[in-house]
Amino acid sequence: MSDFQVPTLTRRALLAFAATVSAGAMLPPQSKAAARTREFRLRPGPGRAQITPEPHGDTAVWCYDGSLPGPEIRVRQGGRLRIVVENALDEETTVHWHGVRVPNAMDGVPYLTQAPIAPGKSFTYEFDAVDAGTFWYHPHQRSFEQVGRGLYGPLIVDEADPVRVDRDLIWVLSDWRLTKTAEMREDFGNRHDMMHNGRVGNTVTINGRVPDAFPVRKGERIRLRLINAANARIFSLDFGSHEPVVIAMDGQPVEPHAPEGGLVVLGPAMRVDIVLDMTGDTRSRVSVIDRFYKGLEYRLVDLSYEDEPLRETAPDWPVALPPNPLPEPDLATASRHEVTFNGGMMGAMVMQEMGGSMGDMGKDSSSMMGNMGGMMHSGGIWFINGIAAEGHVMDPMLTLARDKSHVIAMTNATAWHHPMHLHGHSFRVISRNGKPTRHREWQDTVLMSPRERIEIVFVADNPGDWMFHCHILEHQAAGMMGVFRVV
Repeated sequence: MSDFQVPTLTRRALLAFAATVSAGAMLPPQSKAAARTREFRLRPGPGRAQITPEPHGDTAVWCYDGSLPGPEIRVRQGGRLRIVVENALDEETTVHWHGVRVPNAMDGVPYLTQAPIAPGKSFTYEFDAVDAGTFWYHPHQRSFEQVGRGLYGPLIVDEADPVRVDRDLIWVLSDWRLTKTAEMREDFGNRHDMMHNGRVGNTVTINGRVPDAFPVRKGERIRLRLINAANARIFSLDFGSHEPVVIAMDGQPVEPHAPEGGLVVLGPAMRVDIVLDMTGDTRSRVSVIDRFYKGLEYRLVDLSYEDEPLRETAPDWPVALPPNPLPEPDLATASRHEVTFNGGMMGAMVMQEMGGSMGDMGKDSSSMMGNMGGMMHSGGIWFINGIAAEGHVMDPMLTLARDKSHVIAMTNATAWHHPMHLHGHSFRVISRNGKPTRHREWQDTVLMSPRERIEIVFVADNPGDWMFHCHILEHQAAGMMGVFRVV
């Protein structure tokens, strides 16, 4: 077991929790979607899964309803979801609906938006599916271990008029740290992972299995929904002779385009929808290669062409998705906020290279290293504006005026990548290192390279206290998280 400690629910936390519930109660009355409610039950608990192929046996995992990944939750845009979560674990849990713009009380963050679900107890989540797109769900309680053991699943909101394809498929990507006998390595939350690039596993899966071949047909068009559910692994997928077209990022439509360098990059928690035309020859095989880690490239899966083509050439169907109802931010009137990430191995060196120091961020390094309190015995490792998050993280780092536009200028003053995720909102990525982005893409999780500076902008239209954190889950657990308060 790791040395992560669950904080107690303090009076301050109870008051903040009550405030978020009240904020949710003040939202406008629910729409006619209530008449189109889809109901699901999720039961997180221990299970076993055949992650690696025979002759290996199955692996002890934690999963929803005994399946890995968890059951696909699917609803039409404008519909409503009611999901009863029954906790069959021996520890507390929650469920967070990653990327879905839900009322604050439904966001699934323990001690911030709800009390955690105790073993043997249940909690009902209910919300409207306002945005179409590819989303996913996972715990936010001890997530570095609960997600790492297999608690995740896809959540798909279908457009009223989806793009035309032959198949609409989901690949939930993840990795595992296994022994030679396919047993789970029990080193969750170790200090080395938290100080470096997180828990990167030695076994990569698609939909909970080590893949071999993926059958396709010449002339076929596939919408492939890619979800990165790994704790820390970043993917950079090369589809060989195929030419993927990106049509959505983090569930939000984007101008259809070829990915930079032909590589589809997904940091942890990110999603990318691509349209993939099968242009290979019958009976051929094309390898999909992950090229993110230099010198450690590997074959993820082979696209294996069947004997009979579906058609001789790819179809010429439109691929652009309709926009979601996101409020457009106004840069001319937007408030500006500066956020700097620092810490981790080599953090002080990078800060000095970039002209600052850990002390410049508001605390001396010794006090910051002890600021994790009840979260870790070892003290904080990662910092946002010089502060490592405490266990319950109730004090907001930023207070944002509701229904106003806000620019968040973020600087990664560390030697490591960070996929930064904001709950309750999507934002436009408007610049990288001072250069405007080409597509001004909407995202909820943006991957920052070491020493990179990124600007995002959004309208803070969803009231409440919202988590803002690195989705390398070991970084989050070691301090890289905070709260944006929208009032």
